[in-house]
Amino acid sequence: MTDPDELKIVRRSFAKQILASVGVEDHRIENAFAEVPREDFLGPGPWPMRRFGIGYVDTPNADPVYLYTDDLVGISPERHINNGEPSLHAHLLWCAHPVEGEHIVHVGAGVGYYTAIMAHLAGSSGHVTGIELETDLAARAKSNLSAFPNVEVIEGDGTKVAFEPADIIYVNAGATRPADIWLDRLKDGGRLVLPMTTDDGYASRSRRSRPRGAVFVITREGEDFAARWVSGVAIYPCAGLRDEESEDALARAFANGGWDRVARLYRSDDIADDRCWLKGAGWALAYD
Repeated sequence: MTDPDELKIVRRSFAKQILASVGVEDHRIENAFAEVPREDFLGPGPWPMRRFGIGYVDTPNADPVYLYTDDLVGISPERHINNGEPSLHAHLLWCAHPVEGEHIVHVGAGVGYYTAIMAHLAGSSGHVTGIELETDLAARAKSNLSAFPNVEVIEGDGTKVAFEPADIIYVNAGATRPADIWLDRLKDGGRLVLPMTTDDGYASRSRRSRPRGAVFVITREGEDFAARWVSGVAIYPCAGLRDEESEDALARAFANGGWDRVARLYRSDDIADDRCWLKGAGWALAYD
C-alpha cells in the first residue's frame, strides 16, 4: 500500500499529467486535482476500471495509487455509471473558468468527486450545489461531501430542481436539448457547460473521432446567449432531458457537421434554417 506522503506525490503528478494531456495550464485546477483524494469518494477497493475494448478490469488490489490514471472508474458498473475521465473534466472546468466566490451548480454529481474539486475552486467564499437523481449515489455524495462546508447536495432531477442563480451550471450527463431552468437560473456572465449526445453517443466513447456528442459552453449576455463548442464527448445520458424528436434532430445535425461553428443559442425557433446548426421547439443553436 502506497504511504500517504508518496500518494501526495502521485496525486500531484496525476494532476499535472491530466492537465498537460488536454493542453491546460492552470495552477488552481491543478491544485484542486492534487488535493482531492479520489479514493475518498469511490468506496473500498479493488476498483473496477473501464478499459476501452475490454470492459471493466479490477485493480490488482486496494492500493489507491491505481486510481491516479486518466481512466473511468466504475461506480455502478452494472448500470454503466462511472466516475468520469479526469482529463475531460479538467478541460471542461478550464473552459468554464470558475472564479473563487462563485456559485457552481453540478448537475449529475454522482458520488461527489468532481463536486469536491469544484468546491476547492469556488473556495470558502463560494458555494457548490450538487444535484443527483439516483438515490443511492445522492446518499453517497452527501456522506462523501459532509466535510465540505461550502457544498449542498440535493437528491432530485437536475432538469427540474430549483436552485439559486448560478455563475456556472456544470451538467454531467448527455442531454438532447437545454433545460429552461438552466438558462433561467444562469446569472449574467454565467456559463453553462452543456453536453449534448445522440442515443448512440455514450457507446461511441471517443472525443477524437467524428462526434456523436459535443460539449458547448453557453455564456449569458443579458438576455442573449453566446455559445461555443469545446469538446466531443461520450457521457451517461441525462434521464430528464431526452426525447425522440430532439434526439433525431441532434443526430441529423451531427451528420451534417458544423458543430464547431456554433456561436449563439437562441430561446426562439424563429431563426432561418441556414443560420442554424440545430433547431428545436423554442430554441436554436446557430452560427450567428
